[in-house]
Amino acid sequence: MCKNLKSIAILGSTGSIGTQALEIISKLKNYKAHLLSANKNFKLLCEQALLFKPKNVVINDETGYYFLKEKLKNQNINVWLGEKDLCGLLSDPEIDLVLTSIVGSAGLKPTISAIRAKKNIALANKETLVVAGGLIMSLAKKMGVKIIPVDSEHSAIFQCLVGESIESVSKLILTASGGPFLNLDKKLFKNITVEKALKHPNWSMGSKITIDSATLMNKGLELIEAHWLFDKPIKDISVVVHPESIIHSLVEFSDGSLKAQLGLPTMITPILYAFSYPKRTYYKKDAFSLADLKSLTFFEPNTSKFPHLNLAKESIKIGGNAPCVLNAANEVAVEAFLNKRINFLDMIKIVEKSLENFNFVENPALEDYYKTDKSTRMQANYLIKKL
Repeated sequence: MCKNLKSIAILGSTGSIGTQALEIISKLKNYKAHLLSANKNFKLLCEQALLFKPKNVVINDETGYYFLKEKLKNQNINVWLGEKDLCGLLSDPEIDLVLTSIVGSAGLKPTISAIRAKKNIALANKETLVVAGGLIMSLAKKMGVKIIPVDSEHSAIFQCLVGESIESVSKLILTASGGPFLNLDKKLFKNITVEKALKHPNWSMGSKITIDSATLMNKGLELIEAHWLFDKPIKDISVVVHPESIIHSLVEFSDGSLKAQLGLPTMITPILYAFSYPKRTYYKKDAFSLADLKSLTFFEPNTSKFPHLNLAKESIKIGGNAPCVLNAANEVAVEAFLNKRINFLDMIKIVEKSLENFNFVENPALEDYYKTDKSTRMQANYLIKKL
């Protein structure tokens, strides 16, 4: 066994981030998958468990639970069911790092449980900070927990800030690819299909984040995430469209200088950095040559074509539980689009109407976030039925 073996719990191991995290673990001897969890993809979770031999696996599906119990009964792997079991297992003293890559606000409770257990967090679940960023960052500070961002943009900023003082930062600049419809006439947006929206030009990601990228809501959520992660007001965080996705984000300092993190558009890099932080680990990778880049282009986002970005800014300006409303309504709208219940342009309507009418809570406690999430989802589904 490796002397400096780092034991990792991967929440959402069957998703895009989780499978890439396991790809890293399969190639490097200094990391071990200690716990794997999934929502319903129990067959892939079973394959992962047989290959990586974690101590615990957790599935959020009863049929999957009995399937795994049978398939893993002679493997010395414990099988657990549901969120409550998952949250309890995160206090295991053998766990060194928790990678939270559960999709959506479902990642909130496990992330809180991991922080309360004083586990450092590799955060790939931006919705946790969108929903309850103030609470999460305050709790992490109280428990002495490090939150290491895995989103490529926030990882880039995090890396640019190493050795720097946050007080010397004048602006954070998030880059956006612009998604698959960057150059499509808005008049044609009504004809956008699910299949077209899922074809991102640069990144290989899960379906929810790919749709969010197509609407630019993903960048709106990342603005809110950056606000909480780096303790900067929204006015000091901007977005620039960068179609090549080579520069992942930039930091502007008070002396006028800029720092940027560059690399190929792959999530392997930010996942690996979160795993190895504060050091770096060698990893065989595709060749990257600046000379091969013909040009790098940048321009302002078109918020008339992509209004989700302004809605996200507005929610953080409203404050309180408004970002929670934004997130819940968007999750419902994206799911409805993916299931072909609504069209591409209907998604923004659902989020807009949800933000126009909700019970505002200025200083929400954890229970307020749960109530807001539940009521917003009910309202959003009602709005979908009325379309």
